[in-house]
Amino acid sequence: MEKLYEENPFLTHFTATVESCSQSKKGYDVLLDRTAFYPEGGGQPYDLGTLGDARILEVHERDGRVVHTCDRALEAGSQVVGEIDWPRRFDLMQHHSGEHIVSGLAHQKWGAENVGFHMGSDVITIDLSVLINEEQLRELEREANTYIWADHPISITFPSPEELEELEYRSKKALSGRVRIVSFPGADTCACCGTHVLTSGQVGMVKLLSVQKFREGVRIELVCGGRALAYMDTLARQNHRISNLLSAKPFETAGAVERLLEENSALKARLLAMEDQRFATLASQYTGAGDLLLFEPGLSPDGLRRLCDAVGKVCGGRCAIFSGHEGEYKYAITLPGGDLKELSKALNTTLNGRGGGKPHFVQGSVQCTQAEIEIFFKSL
Repeated sequence: MEKLYEENPFLTHFTATVESCSQSKKGYDVLLDRTAFYPEGGGQPYDLGTLGDARILEVHERDGRVVHTCDRALEAGSQVVGEIDWPRRFDLMQHHSGEHIVSGLAHQKWGAENVGFHMGSDVITIDLSVLINEEQLRELEREANTYIWADHPISITFPSPEELEELEYRSKKALSGRVRIVSFPGADTCACCGTHVLTSGQVGMVKLLSVQKFREGVRIELVCGGRALAYMDTLARQNHRISNLLSAKPFETAGAVERLLEENSALKARLLAMEDQRFATLASQYTGAGDLLLFEPGLSPDGLRRLCDAVGKVCGGRCAIFSGHEGEYKYAITLPGGDLKELSKALNTTLNGRGGGKPHFVQGSVQCTQAEIEIFFKSL
C-alpha cells in the first residue's frame, strides 16, 4: 500500500482502487492500494473525510496496512475518490509540528525527554522528563515562536541504516528497517510517522498555556496555529466584557478584580458578624427550651450550621433547624453529648434525604414539605 501522506501531507484529493471491504463492529473496513488518510499513531489522531459516498469513521494501521473504517460498504475492485477533511488535517499538522519545535528546544535547553504526547480536541499535552517553572515556560514559548517566525524549511528523509547510525535524533525506542526522519533545522530531529507543515512559519504561533508537576517531570498544555488564535480571541472577548463591567481599561482588569474581591471579602466579614449577632439573639430566646424544631428561611449551609450550634448550646436538648422551601429543605441537627446516628438514618429514609456527620451533629437535605417534617419529629 502506498502511503501518500508520508510524501505529501498537503494532498487532500486522490483516487485509489478498493482492494477489499469487510464488515466490522464499527462499520466497513476498507483496504486501498494507496491512501492519503493518516492512521492514528505517534500521538496524532486519524484523518477524517470521505471515500466516494462513504464517510470515514476511523483510520488505523494493522500489520502495515492502513484500514479505513467507513459508514457504508465499497465494492472491491472499484475506483474511489478520497477527500481529506483539510481543516482538521491542517490543525493536526500545525500541532504536531509545534510539538516537535517545543520538545526539541526543551531537549536542547534542559536535556528534557518527551515521555508523553497527546493531541486532544481542545489542547495538546507534552510530558517532559525534567522540572521547569513558569518563568522557564515563558522563555520556551518565546524561543519556539521566534523559531516559527523565522520560517525554517522542514525536511523529511528516509536514511539508510548506515546514515541512521551516524544521525543524532530523538526517538523513544530503538528503530530498525525503513525509518522516517523529520528535521526542524536548529530545533529538532526526530523519528516520526506523522504529518507536518512544510515550513515552521505555517505553524503560525504556539501558546504554552500551563505547566504542572507530572510524575518525575512536568506536563505542558499548549495550542498552535488557528487554535491558538481562537484561544487568544476568546480571552480578548472575555477581558473586554470584564473591562466594560468593571469600567476598567483592558490592561487594568486584574487590579479592578482584586479591588472587587477585597470589597466583597469586607462585606462578607461584616455580614458574618451581623449574622452571628442575630444568631446569638435568637439562641437566647430558647435557653432551656429542651428539644426544638425550627424553620429559618434563607440560610446558607454554613449559616444553618452556625445557628444550630448556637441554639444547641443553650436549649438543653436536641435542636433541629430547617431552611428552604416546600419540597426541598436543608437541615442541621445537634444534640450535645448525644448520638444522632439512628435519627439521621430514619430522617433520610422517611423524608427522601441525604446527609450525615458526627454522632452529636448531622447536616444534609430532604425533599418533602414542612408538614411532613413536623409529623416526623412529633413521632419521635
